[in-house]
Amino acid sequence: MRKIILALGLSAMTLTAAACNTVRGAGEDLQSAANTVEGAL
Repeated sequence: MRKIILALGLSAMTLTAAACNTVRGAGEDLQSAANTVEGAL
């Protein structure tokens, strides 16, 4: 079970890294995620 979760996490991180080509894009993605979490609370 642990290996499956680890594999899914690594896959998600790889896809995310491939999706944002620049450091600025990565920062915007992180800020967007933080704003979404903050809005949900």
